[in-house]
Amino acid sequence: MRHRETSEGLAQKAVRISFVIPALNAAKTLPDVIDAIACADRTLACDITVVDGGSIDGTQKVAREKGARVLPAARGRGRQLRTGGEAARGAWLLFLHADTRLAPGWRRAVHEFTTKPGNGDRAAVFRLRLDDAHPQARRIERLVGWRTHALGLPYGDQGLLISREFHDRIGGFKPLPLFEDVDIVRRIGKSRLEMLDADAITSADRYRRGGWWLRPARNLSCLALYFLGVPPKRIEKLYR
Repeated sequence: MRHRETSEGLAQKAVRISFVIPALNAAKTLPDVIDAIACADRTLACDITVVDGGSIDGTQKVAREKGARVLPAARGRGRQLRTGGEAARGAWLLFLHADTRLAPGWRRAVHEFTTKPGNGDRAAVFRLRLDDAHPQARRIERLVGWRTHALGLPYGDQGLLISREFHDRIGGFKPLPLFEDVDIVRRIGKSRLEMLDADAITSADRYRRGGWWLRPARNLSCLALYFLGVPPKRIEKLYR
């Protein structure tokens, strides 16, 4: 049985969390993402930065209306994440995609991780959940869970929680055109990575469009090329 998400019973030490959300034409999904992470209580204090890569659908307006700070950046998730990470002000950073919302229970999980001694040199991700009832969505979730536990290779749609100091020490996100998430978790290291007891609910649109089998197969092929040393810029042409 999951704990109820209240501040009662939690330690009273407030933790400053800076959310960094790279966005590109995300006006439809961004409001729900921001609403799910709004927090101001005795345990967490949050600020939100949306790093926009040149949206033309009103993403910047939506973000500001929701109380987020908006920063412009060159298009590309790696570049946007780097810009946001450098500008964030909190002692802890939480990187989150613009189509991924955190499920109830995230506050407790984040507070417990950030206040546990020794976790300043560790990082954490969420369990992946897809917003689709298709049986194949459950298969992909299980595959992602295995990949995270066995290989220490979560993807960016699982979020990334990391201390400001640790983030800076390992060099933050690199401005890569692809696999910026794999690159940073490899530098973090499997032994310093934890999966939180909370879900990140991510859009399944890319699987519905690209195919429940074909999309994961393409991702795996691109990942194999990356580990074989093929430059991300060349892989991007196949991926796109």
